[in-house]
Amino acid sequence: MEWFEDETLWTGFGEVMFSAERAAEAEARVSMSPLLRVPAGAAVLDLGCGPGTYTIPLARRGAAVTGVDLSAALLDRAVTAASAAGVGIRLVRADMREFVEPDRYDLAISMYTSFGLFADHDQNMRVLRNVLASLKPGGRALIDLYGKEIAARDGLAPKIVDVDGGTLVVRGTVLAGWTRFRDDFLLVRDGQARTAVVEHALYSAAELKGMLREAGFTDVDCFGGFDGEPFDNHARRLIVRGRRG
Repeated sequence: MEWFEDETLWTGFGEVMFSAERAAEAEARVSMSPLLRVPAGAAVLDLGCGPGTYTIPLARRGAAVTGVDLSAALLDRAVTAASAAGVGIRLVRADMREFVEPDRYDLAISMYTSFGLFADHDQNMRVLRNVLASLKPGGRALIDLYGKEIAARDGLAPKIVDVDGGTLVVRGTVLAGWTRFRDDFLLVRDGQARTAVVEHALYSAAELKGMLREAGFTDVDCFGGFDGEPFDNHARRLIVRGRRG
């Protein structure tokens, strides 16, 4: 079993990984970001949608959103959240290596480093090719990651976060010659301690842009945040966008 297939991760840590603060952040980004602006009725694919953190705000603004995730627990949360928000969304439980719906979407998004989960580079390339095939001609893909340059600049000091009723400690480790990254989570709450591990590829801007071009995307751009600012030494995220020609 790979780490992302373990439902106990998402039931035990989903609440703190996908917090109310993160949902508010996504709502603000969808409202203001030029990178996430889509017309009403646009077909949007949220790949690795989790509990609907971006799926629901996009649907609230009139997009026809399909959220895809492997975790049944997170999709259940998305159903509940969509009902509470009064929006309709389509949810599909699937492995992103297998999910493809040809010529269907105007925009495909992958947020919060939900791309690059697989140790095998070819499997990550397969995901990109699936996304390309699922876009309509002229459609765009937007991938949001914790990039290699940001990790090198900011360092890897442990993060200590107060959560409801407890404390979350996150420690990051660079692996395999700066090609992989691991987060070790420790959640202390109600007198109990839980641990979890999340691991993913660690891409530079040049590496990720090259992968999109190799997969067949054109007009590949790179941004340092959701305001569309340049990817430079002030970048907060690594965001790469490509178009299906």
